[in-house]
Amino acid sequence: MVYLIAEIGVNWNGSMDMVKKMIFEAKNAGCNAVKFQSFSAEQVKDHPLKERLLKSSINPKIIKSIFEITKEAKIDFICTPMYPESVEFLNEYVSKFKIREFDGRQIILNQHSAILEKVLATGKEIIISSEQSPENCNYYNYPNISWLYCVPKYPCTLDEVDFTRLKKFDGYSNHCQDIQAPIKAAKLGAKIIEVHITSDKKGDFIDNNVSFDYKELRSMVFEIKNSINN
Repeated sequence: MVYLIAEIGVNWNGSMDMVKKMIFEAKNAGCNAVKFQSFSAEQVKDHPLKERLLKSSINPKIIKSIFEITKEAKIDFICTPMYPESVEFLNEYVSKFKIREFDGRQIILNQHSAILEKVLATGKEIIISSEQSPENCNYYNYPNISWLYCVPKYPCTLDEVDFTRLKKFDGYSNHCQDIQAPIKAAKLGAKIIEVHITSDKKGDFIDNNVSFDYKELRSMVFEIKNSINN
């Protein structure tokens, strides 16, 4: 079976009505989990969209409300901690932690990672994105860590995805606008697929250029499950 993650990320603009709709759309499409991000005001202080980013960042004030929606939808709640302190309040609610490619680069180089250190201490499953092969990393084949191959370009083209690298990874994190990228990855044996989703590709959402709408998400999930069953 393929574990399918729908990354809502920052595409809900802080609207609880919108995020509930997105969570249930992901569930109804056949996804196993939804994923969010948690970053600090300090990290985005110089970003031109900092106010919008902070509205959609998981924080101690809203995390329980998000968790209750995922619980109602019967879908896993995953979050990416972008600063070490966030791990503490996330741990009570998330089923798994996701570490972004930016931090994954440090881990690949076996450099100290305060985020990884804190996440490991929770004992929960960890998913790490990386463009580089993790095979020489100290945490390759680590019992509760899964590695996703990704191309850290927003967006990347289908031709820029090197599917031959998948053999060193457990799954694939998508930044390609073509749904054939995650479908091909699943057909080649990826056990985890992560894609960004949006409620409206014509809307004003920060990650729309790498996101699938609900129709595309349903088509992708159908193709993946159909290819596995056959």
